[in-house]
Amino acid sequence: MTGAGPHGADVEQLYRTAGFGAAVPRGRRPGLVVVDLTRGFTEDRFPTGSDLTDVVAATGRLIEAARAAGVFTVFTAIAYRPAEAHGDTVAWLRKAPGLRGLVEGGEAVALDPRLPVLPEDHLLVKKGASAFAGTPLAALLTAAGCDSVLVCGATTSGCVRATAVDAVQAGFDTLVVRECTGDRARGPHDAALFDLAAKYADVVPLDEAIGHLTALTTKENAT
Repeated sequence: MTGAGPHGADVEQLYRTAGFGAAVPRGRRPGLVVVDLTRGFTEDRFPTGSDLTDVVAATGRLIEAARAAGVFTVFTAIAYRPAEAHGDTVAWLRKAPGLRGLVEGGEAVALDPRLPVLPEDHLLVKKGASAFAGTPLAALLTAAGCDSVLVCGATTSGCVRATAVDAVQAGFDTLVVRECTGDRARGPHDAALFDLAAKYADVVPLDEAIGHLTALTTKENAT
């Protein structure tokens, strides 16, 4: 059994001493992955959701900046066929039965209508937490020439974290945009961002992410 361990600033020092938390390179050709900002997660009238109005608004700004920079953008959604939702073939649904309400064609699996989604944007439907698991996401990013990934969406402690971890494992330097992530509770949200920043990604404010994208546009226009 381990002890209680350090707290607060002592935790940050512990991780620094262990060699975690280095900054990742800023890529010249990032991709943007918008994870599961569907109505079932962004609206509190759904059992799986919470009011993520601020997250949706911030993500809208990020998407527009990415679009202006010509950044390849992918949206994801969790959706199950009725046989999957009501059967016993998906292991995750045995642990999280609340997700059984995310059925193909239902309101809960539709992208939040407040997002600036265009018909030509990619939408990947997934069955698990990571946007990379069982999807062609890595191949799409590679085909688009992406050398890094910006990740945002919901929930921070679930699908965002899983996607960011898999992005690194797929070879992409990864940024997680703080204001563009949301969760059902503050504790899991903060813990997930701390862990991501320590081990897998740079957690950056929205203004820094937009500045990075704007700089890409400026460099492209200068060449």
